[in-house]
Amino acid sequence: MKEHHINLTTPEIAGLWKTYMQNTSNLCVFKHFEPYIQDYEIKPLVIEQINLLQKFTAKIIEIFSDENFPVPQGFSDQDINLSAPALYTDLYGLSYVYRFNQMVFSDYAVTITKVARADIVEFFYECLNLSGALFKKALNLMLSKGIYDRPPKMPYPHQVEFIKKRDSLIETWFGEHRPLNAMELGEIFYIIERNYIGMLMLMGFIQVMQDREIKDYLLKGKDLAEKQIDIFNKILKDEEHLGNMPVSMEVTDSTVSPFSDKLIMFLVSTSVTAGIYLCAYAMSLSFRKDLAFHYAALMVEISRYGEEGMKLMIERGWMEQPPESFDRAAFQH
Repeated sequence: MKEHHINLTTPEIAGLWKTYMQNTSNLCVFKHFEPYIQDYEIKPLVIEQINLLQKFTAKIIEIFSDENFPVPQGFSDQDINLSAPALYTDLYGLSYVYRFNQMVFSDYAVTITKVARADIVEFFYECLNLSGALFKKALNLMLSKGIYDRPPKMPYPHQVEFIKKRDSLIETWFGEHRPLNAMELGEIFYIIERNYIGMLMLMGFIQVMQDREIKDYLLKGKDLAEKQIDIFNKILKDEEHLGNMPVSMEVTDSTVSPFSDKLIMFLVSTSVTAGIYLCAYAMSLSFRKDLAFHYAALMVEISRYGEEGMKLMIERGWMEQPPESFDRAAFQH
């Protein structure tokens, strides 16, 4: 009996398309890191990351080809200048392996909850497991090298307690000040960490960027990342917690860009999208008025910055269109 073919659903198409764009863009970054990394512990992780991204990309091409679905253009070796000098240090290469897998690990987990076709579920489970294993290796290596700044600690409570008063939303936002709880402290730490890694990425891009319009845009992004670091470090210090001061993982002195301007703008764009989502998530876990205010204000600012970047990419013909449904309304007039 012939097995009935099941077409891809929209979440499956979206997950595969997004993963392809994400993986091909970051594959370019890791291919730039690999030849210059000297550290014998870091280099194998970067090579493993390249192999994983190539494996996942090949599988997506196979799935799309079998479905007669257009394979996205994404990014390729045409977007890398492999003769350009190293733009980042070995330690930044390690932190990028850590950060990239931290980001895609949550993406894969969410995607798995939205897909149903057996081969697609299996694919994203494999992505989740292999990326999770590499994330763990990067985290352990950062700890061993002393470049992972641990999240804030707090005294253990002596007993289980319950909230005695259920405040309204207005009271929650404008009520009495109270100490930060464990969830709020954790999210503040990770927002500072993510922005620090992102700021260093932008410093490298700014240093090699020749296009004045794009350079100005990247400078705005760096200022926005610094602003978030300053805001949340101040909150930690005001609560008498030590601010998050990661060990410096510096950019080199190279002024030759290893990446195409299109790739740089795409990498910044995906960071902006992640920033909006992560601020919203952190806000959903916060009950203090000052945190809610900062998250809400930053989401507006990040969204405006992202919109400016998207406009710039569209004007230059760099914005690849995600798969769209058939526009039936256009044929009703």
